[in-house]
Amino acid sequence: MKKIKISAVSYTNTRPFLYGIQHTDIINQIDLSLDIPADCAQKLIDDKVDIGLIPVAAALSLPHWEIVSDYCIGATGAVNSVFIFSNCAIEDAKCIQLDPESRSSNNLAMVLLKNHWKSVHLMIVENAEDYARSIDPHTAFVQIGDRTFGKTEQYPFVYDLAEEWQKFTGLPFVFAAWIANKPIPEAFVKEFNKSLKYGLDHRAELLKELPTRDDFDLEDYLMHKLDFNLNEDKKKALYLFLEYIKGL
Repeated sequence: MKKIKISAVSYTNTRPFLYGIQHTDIINQIDLSLDIPADCAQKLIDDKVDIGLIPVAAALSLPHWEIVSDYCIGATGAVNSVFIFSNCAIEDAKCIQLDPESRSSNNLAMVLLKNHWKSVHLMIVENAEDYARSIDPHTAFVQIGDRTFGKTEQYPFVYDLAEEWQKFTGLPFVFAAWIANKPIPEAFVKEFNKSLKYGLDHRAELLKELPTRDDFDLEDYLMHKLDFNLNEDKKKALYLFLEYIKGL
């Protein structure tokens, strides 16, 4: 049988899924590549892979897309790895630098800036030379993933975007979902879901393999902050987010 090509995000938040894939027979049925979120999405858009754990905003760039898993990278409340860092209150910021590795989180920041914080006059800067820091008193920046670990004490104003989305909508948030750009055999999807569940069920074993950090609680992050089940509230939030993006 022809192998299914899959691209997955290479951050710590995906490690439970990768653990399940690598410890079940599904690994023999796929070609797996690990990428940053933006590249993961681009591979699916360019039809270089069949399934991607992609930032949900990227679905709008696909002529056809369908969710192929019961699981996602999501959060109900603070996620602790997707932030706006700022030297001033976000309402007083004049410029925001976007994260070049992100699509959904940049869009989430802009949705919240427009609709939640009503900050419609900010200068949006893409590909800033040193986007992930700011000494300017009125410049903020978006940053996601492992690069944010231990960083929350470095800036006077820190906004967890999943938490701010929940304040705004009352809903959880989905950062990335397993999305296909073509129909996938049902038998494969069933086995794929079993593999992902295996990884989630063995997070305690996974944590023993990860390096410990003094500045970040990986156990709390993987066991509590991240919410991997793609339930009806998360699906509702996903489609609502896409509608907000269209209004930017």
